[in-house]
Amino acid sequence: MANVQYYDVILKPVITEKSMDLMADKKYTFLVHTDATKNQIREAVEKMFEGTKVKSVNTMNLDGKNRRRGMTFGKTAKTKKAIVQLTEDSKDIEIFEGL
Repeated sequence: MANVQYYDVILKPVITEKSMDLMADKKYTFLVHTDATKNQIREAVEKMFEGTKVKSVNTMNLDGKNRRRGMTFGKTAKTKKAIVQLTEDSKDIEIFEGL
């Protein structure tokens, strides 16, 4: 397994209608490093966003999609998505404010 630091774990937030609806329940969705574990994701969220406490982390591995360009076939990269639920007394994550 690769040596993944906490600042390498979270790649970007996922902004979709479904993820916006989950924010009312203090659940935030991120694309994360494919080698990151749930404990590493928990640690990264708590260190990167001050005042947050993680209650649970759910992850899902997504395989790459098949793509074709003319006669050539290929696959897009694999991704990993994490849904992080914060505790009731935790602060909200500020990057999602105003969306």
